[in-house]
Amino acid sequence: MSEDAPIDAKRLQKRRAQEDSNIFVRLPAAYAASRVQGRRFLQHGGDLSIVEWRTLWDLHEAGPMTIRDLANIQRTDHSLLSRALPQMRDKGYVTMTRGLEDARQIIVTLTEKGADAYAKAAPIMARRRAALREEFTDAEIAVFIGFLDRLDDFLRRPVEDLLQMETVK
Repeated sequence: MSEDAPIDAKRLQKRRAQEDSNIFVRLPAAYAASRVQGRRFLQHGGDLSIVEWRTLWDLHEAGPMTIRDLANIQRTDHSLLSRALPQMRDKGYVTMTRGLEDARQIIVTLTEKGADAYAKAAPIMARRRAALREEFTDAEIAVFIGFLDRLDDFLRRPVEDLLQMETVK
């Protein structure tokens, strides 16, 4: 066995500072923290999952819709919802029926039990949004959303286009 190499605290601190400004590192960490916080809030509001909450909220606000509509609103993968919705149906929160105009489409509808679950969780999740507004002004949130929109557009650009760009080292 070899001896442990000494840890260079200054190099470690420098690397940490570099990564603190790396958007590609920070976003997954912020996303994970948001999910954990959201689950903790939801433990006080009926013990729903994040996906259940988002789906109940969307159906409450917009009414019946397709799985694809839900995925688009939630900016999530269609397959995530396709896996979660049967469990929500089994819990009695939603119904799932074939579309009349297009039988390939599944129409998801909020049930009375789903509406009750939404009503229980809604004040808790509203408090979370209010707490965010205590931390950031509406103008700051709008600027942040603008940055997210630009980042989203960037991340959806074809990799081949980005590889052809001249890079700075």
